Amino acid sequence: MEKVGFIGMGNMGYAILKGLLAYMPKEELTFWEVNQKRVAWVQEQTGVIPAPDSKTCATQVKYLILAVKPQYFKQVMEEIGDFVSPRQVIISIAAGIDSQYLKSNLGHEMRVVRTMPNTPALVGEGMTGVCLEEEEFSPEEIREIEKIFNSFGKMKRVPERLIDAVGCVSGCSPAYVYMFIEALADGGVKYGLPREDAYEMAAQTVLGSARMVLETGLHPGQLKDMVCSPGGTTIEGVSALEESGFRSALIKACDASYEKNAKLKK
Repeated sequence: MEKVGFIGMGNMGYAILKGLLAYMPKEELTFWEVNQKRVAWVQEQTGVIPAPDSKTCATQVKYLILAVKPQYFKQVMEEIGDFVSPRQVIISIAAGIDSQYLKSNLGHEMRVVRTMPNTPALVGEGMTGVCLEEEEFSPEEIREIEKIFNSFGKMKRVPERLIDAVGCVSGCSPAYVYMFIEALADGGVKYGLPREDAYEMAAQTVLGSARMVLETGLHPGQLKDMVCSPGGTTIEGVSALEESGFRSALIKACDASYEKNAKLKK
């Protein structure tokens, strides 16, 4: 594969970089980041050599991943706009920045891929929604794009009109899962479990439950029913969750993140 570069190296950029290192030599990767302390730390952790500036990073790679926050996109595009070309593939991981906005700032002939990854990429278990216009890319380029995003987990091709929904379901939701693990562990601590044991039990249970959904192919409701014995302790807990609006709270969280995405586009 030709070299992959990053503009920006925050948590998400670093997670993707770590994933790529599992199958690409560090010599084929580079990045640029404005925070020099962060640059030094990433280089120490990965051995990847940073580019001296954003323009150099933009010119020396085939696949350029824009991993900066949405509010910095205009500045970055002004910096690199004269240094990118249609031979390159521009990949965005930002919420609220659509393909047309990128093309209107970088040039309408540019080939753009819009994605929505999540932070479990850091441990090789990311989930990424990927949007691209297939006719704009060669079969080899599409394979390479898929390799990039499969290197740190799984990916799904989706139409761009659904990318904000992807953000609701997988982009933001790791935070909700961490809150669930923390709260569940608090419940165990309340009844005497040591905190570290409670965190481990809750986290492993989430991991195992997720694998059950992915590997059995059974409906989540069916798997839930398998745990709920008639008149048992689990159905009592499920009833309490329903009374507290557990499902509704999660759907409202998706509503809030979706609405925020809409505001970012403006």
